[in-house]
Amino acid sequence: MRPAVRLALTAGTRDGERVPDSAALLDAFGRHLALQRGLSEHTVRGYLSDVRSLLDTLREGDDGAVDLTRLDLTALRAWLAGQAREGRSRSTLARRSAAARTFCTWAVRQGHVAEDVGVRLQSPRADKRVPQVLAVDEATVLLDLAAQVADDGDPSHLRDWAVLEMLYATGVRVAELVGIDLAAVDRRERTVRVLGKGGTERVVPFGVPADRALGEWLVRGRPELVTPTSPPALFLGARGGRLGVRAVRERVHGLTALAGVRDMAPHGLRHSAATHLLAGGSDLRTVQEVLGHASLATTQRYTHVTPERLRAAYTQAHPRA
Repeated sequence: MRPAVRLALTAGTRDGERVPDSAALLDAFGRHLALQRGLSEHTVRGYLSDVRSLLDTLREGDDGAVDLTRLDLTALRAWLAGQAREGRSRSTLARRSAAARTFCTWAVRQGHVAEDVGVRLQSPRADKRVPQVLAVDEATVLLDLAAQVADDGDPSHLRDWAVLEMLYATGVRVAELVGIDLAAVDRRERTVRVLGKGGTERVVPFGVPADRALGEWLVRGRPELVTPTSPPALFLGARGGRLGVRAVRERVHGLTALAGVRDMAPHGLRHSAATHLLAGGSDLRTVQEVLGHASLATTQRYTHVTPERLRAAYTQAHPRA
């Protein structure tokens, strides 16, 4: 028999015992992730989506009540197996496993369950493939196209040009990009302060082309969109609010299609930046700092080299080449 546990967030009762409510659990768990764990809004949203999917398998009815007495290792494995059958990638399954383990640990500490069954849940190995990236000439075509579109002086086109240039120049995550404020940009030094995962701050350089696009946006574009209630955000949306992640994704997909290059999300530009930095001779530690990776192992995914580059490096460096 599973020992009785305290269930604080209730949707009703079952056999005289309080039954936890799914929405209330998620709300409390989300506050824990944001306030105590210090996770980014994007990460919190992803974890809540994952745990919501898990809790749906434990629902008792239509009132939102979940039966946490059924939350055991078998239930977790069955949930992940269902995700796999739906075609989720291994990296997605690994993230959902992490979310489930975090939730289980939190639920024990809050007294909602008696045993932390998540500690025995093994994650699928995430895919080690480097995501698709643009070739250097494709990146040039894309950015030149964005500049041509911006020639009409439309504020949104000027912004999109600057957004693409900054994504490719700095390799920042899209959530980091939209979180940048005006005060974080130093155009004289051509650097930008970025708030990354876990609230860690880093300074990232950008080049002359990105600075030129940024200047056009700040002088000709942003003043046209700013309102009395606008935040101090670097990039603004059509109504003067902070530009959103979804809007950036839509514009990047749209411009890659218009340029005739391979379809690319904002994260693809980040991967392209990292790949091109390493191909150009940058060392791994520098790229790690630019991307804000906590582990060098993450950055090492980009160390794939072409046979031509490998042969050239060998010929240049080996004493008996």
